[in-house]
Amino acid sequence: MTDAATSSEDAQATFGGTREVDPRYALDAGALDAWMRDNVEGYAGPLTIRQFKGGQSNPTYELTTPTRAYVLRRKPPGVLLASAHAMDREFTVISALHAQGFPVARPYALCTDDAVIGSMFYVMDKVEGRVLWDLKLPGLEAAERRAIYEAQTDTLARLHGFDPAAIGLGDYGKPGNYFERQVGRWTKQYRASEIDPVPAMDRLIEFLPATLPVQGPTRIVHGDFRLDNLIVAADGPEVRAVLDWELSTLGDPMADFSYMLIGWVLPASQRNGLAGADLKALGIPTLEETAERYAEKTGAGVPADLNWLLAYNLFRLAAICQGIAGRVRDGTAASAHARSMAAQVGPLSDAAWTYAKRAGA
Repeated sequence: MTDAATSSEDAQATFGGTREVDPRYALDAGALDAWMRDNVEGYAGPLTIRQFKGGQSNPTYELTTPTRAYVLRRKPPGVLLASAHAMDREFTVISALHAQGFPVARPYALCTDDAVIGSMFYVMDKVEGRVLWDLKLPGLEAAERRAIYEAQTDTLARLHGFDPAAIGLGDYGKPGNYFERQVGRWTKQYRASEIDPVPAMDRLIEFLPATLPVQGPTRIVHGDFRLDNLIVAADGPEVRAVLDWELSTLGDPMADFSYMLIGWVLPASQRNGLAGADLKALGIPTLEETAERYAEKTGAGVPADLNWLLAYNLFRLAAICQGIAGRVRDGTAASAHARSMAAQVGPLSDAAWTYAKRAGA
């Protein structure tokens, strides 16, 4: 969802690494140090704090001590949408998955006391590796690209293999009616952040709830599963950690799967798009190959209603971008890049309506 001219280098500079902490999101270093001493096993200061550039929603910080590095994610200050920025939910799901050996950062502690730094937060281990911002993976060999894409698909299939109740997440979300609830949720959040009328969004808000797919099995749904939310090993394709569980819940795994496929739908002129790229030359699996691999790993069939699923996910992305636009308006957006994200509402909703028409709209 970046401007077409954004190159891989621009994306790395924009999203990768850390910077000085934005004054709007400054932390009380003394209060945090005291809390870390009391709550984080093995912690010993002094503490150096920097802010990660990436992340439009929840301010995320690198905490460095002489012997360790940690990551802190916090709920942003200010007036927020009611169901957003649930740090306690993120902490719950990564704790359960870490116990199963699934690739997530080791969680240390959750703080629900706003008095410490001004909002709820949690601290986890910092996982070393690569965050790959450009789906075309410039600078890599074709075989390396294919291996990374296969590892991404296999990781999502592994996540969807867990029985939520068996790993302590049986009450992590509501059973049944997943897409109905999600369409309602994103419609509500879109309306709460709406600035100017977007005709395609209005049409989608009518079409999607009237044409819901049959509910699949209830699984853990990440909600934002894409390549740049993974930490990949520095020297191979292994997924070392899945990041950013803010939107996770229990639901239909087809939502996650089809969201991952959005990369094949967005134009290759964007850093998070592959449509129009020479995938064979790049070594990147096609959408069809990816769907077949996922189906093989999970035992689930490839969905017959993929056009509806792609329309839904593009609608959802547009609603998320509208939420960012609302935070730009209200002065609570956590990234300078938020303005260009907000500008994507129109193009994403138009693309969603194109797939809705293929689905029978």
